[in-house]
Amino acid sequence: MRVISETHLGAVLSGLPGRPRVVAGGNFATPRRALAVLDAALPEYRLFMLNAQGDLPDRDGVDLETPFVGAGMRGRDGLRYYPSRLSLVPNLLKELLPPDVVVMQTSMPAGGTVSLGIEVNILPAAIEAVRERGGVVVAQLNPRMPYTYGDSVLALEDVDYAIETDEPLATPVPRPPGEVAREIGRRVARLVPEQATLQLGIGGVPDAVLASLLDRRGLGVWSEMFSDGVLALEKAGALDTATPITASFAFGSPELYDWADRNERVRMLRTEKTNDPGLIARRPRLVSVNSALQVDLFAQANASRVRGVIYSGFGGQTDFVVGALHSPGGRAVIALPSWHPRADVSTVIPRLAGPVTSFQHSYIVSEQGTAAVWGHDAVSQAQQIVDEVAHPSARDELREEGRRLGFPLR
Repeated sequence: MRVISETHLGAVLSGLPGRPRVVAGGNFATPRRALAVLDAALPEYRLFMLNAQGDLPDRDGVDLETPFVGAGMRGRDGLRYYPSRLSLVPNLLKELLPPDVVVMQTSMPAGGTVSLGIEVNILPAAIEAVRERGGVVVAQLNPRMPYTYGDSVLALEDVDYAIETDEPLATPVPRPPGEVAREIGRRVARLVPEQATLQLGIGGVPDAVLASLLDRRGLGVWSEMFSDGVLALEKAGALDTATPITASFAFGSPELYDWADRNERVRMLRTEKTNDPGLIARRPRLVSVNSALQVDLFAQANASRVRGVIYSGFGGQTDFVVGALHSPGGRAVIALPSWHPRADVSTVIPRLAGPVTSFQHSYIVSEQGTAAVWGHDAVSQAQQIVDEVAHPSARDELREEGRRLGFPLR
């Protein structure tokens, strides 16, 4: 690894031929300084990121690519969305979308290594893929980046060039859950046994679930990501201290990042491991909790699209639903409010009009109640979804539409 100036890095990158594909760290670990240098050096390129946040280059010559749309790419003209389970994104990079450049934010060097810190995810696979093509690996070294263990640790020889920065890591805007989310959290918590292993997705509802589990004991975490809710479990004594906290990326408060730094109980793995349904299934009593935008009377969930337009993507939901169902004592839970306040519509609809994100869940939960899905016939599933999950003002219409779909609903 050569530590060079930003000017020198720009000169290196300007010599790249054609329209290179650049894979950059996403979520809240985006290497913004290095990306700015790259954007100034290259007239055109393809930028591939997962759950990209904040401002991204927005000009002719820059094509955005992603299997999971974040706020930084959402609604952008010309966005190329690649539907994929998160566990399979590394295969995309190795086989069909090979990168020419990888740009990432890391810790400062220590003992001949750097750490990817809070964003491991698809980066190890991207580095391997770019190495096979003779491409370039660039690190933005930041003393604020936690040094985490597991697949996040890279040898210095895995990096070609590095620039140094010292800037705070991005953090999500705190959004305390409202009463609807808290009620959902309480209902989901009743489905979580002692000594369960937890996977929770992103958003207010999963955060509210974690807040409702502070009195549990012996819990484990095997998840694609974690945030401050896991730190709250740790402080409350709810986590099994003998079990590593396993994830692929993290985002949260500066306190969370300080806690993760050189914490041997935090094990950050590449996404092919954390999201492998076979490995997930080996965890006993794995409870997967994910949110959705809509569910229908066929017990199908849409977590990807709004009015047919891509909003996010599959993410890890499909991986963990399958893994949890095969886990001994495991449960796959979809949790969502019964009513969308901004759109002023029911989140329970007769039948999804677009692609399905996931199906065959154990339970569907709203602030209204809980529908037990797995092990019940299709009519019973639909009846429970109407009676227990849907908002009262939507139930009569859902029953009527359900009968048209062939469900003899009461």
